[in-house]
Amino acid sequence: MANAHLDYHLVLLNHLRSILAALGEAEQVPEESHALFLERFDELLEQLPKDPLESQYLGQDLMCQVIQRYPQIAHLVPRDLLWFFGGDCLHFMPDEELDLYQALEERRYEAEQNDEPFDWNQEKQLLSMSDRDSRH
Repeated sequence: MANAHLDYHLVLLNHLRSILAALGEAEQVPEESHALFLERFDELLEQLPKDPLESQYLGQDLMCQVIQRYPQIAHLVPRDLLWFFGGDCLHFMPDEELDLYQALEERRYEAEQNDEPFDWNQEKQLLSMSDRDSRH
């Protein structure tokens, strides 16, 4: 189950990587520093499946840098990645969103403890809908 969770975030990272590559191809960023940044991003993609805990700090650093270095695509950074890496990334999330992800994480933990299947996206949609309903 933990592998499915990690695989999901690797898919999101690869998607973000393709967005970053497109930025470089469109020549919207300084080429040299962008190439170095993509190299570090590729390191994360390689290291994360091997050692998720050791990769946390690199992931936090890179997610924060994406938002700070590339503000034109900050809105395209999957929120799930900010939560996944945590730390300084959480500063880019409003309190309501943090509460949603905390509840989602608790549901995931409970499902793991009970050896039940857990669909992160489905649960996130359910929580988002119930949160919206409670605000109306």
